[in-house]
Amino acid sequence: MKNIYVGNLPNSTTEASLKELFVTFGEVGAVKLIKDRYTGEPRGFGFVEMSDSAAADAAITELNGHSFDGNSLRINEARPQENRDNRRY
Repeated sequence: MKNIYVGNLPNSTTEASLKELFVTFGEVGAVKLIKDRYTGEPRGFGFVEMSDSAAADAAITELNGHSFDGNSLRINEARPQENRDNRRY
């Protein structure tokens, strides 16, 4: 399973529309749009999981910079989340 970061998403993006964009490259396992925890508003990025690494690599290559609802997407392999223990609130 390969996890893909998708950035610069328009606020109108739905999980279904993002899945539709990636399914042309192969099987999509899960789609998650990230929302602000307090307002519930979209934060402009999300993640797509694909089971086939070759299909995921092809999607990253082909869709990075792709125009999606007027926005130029930023797509790359997702990196592990950093430790947040030192954050100040």
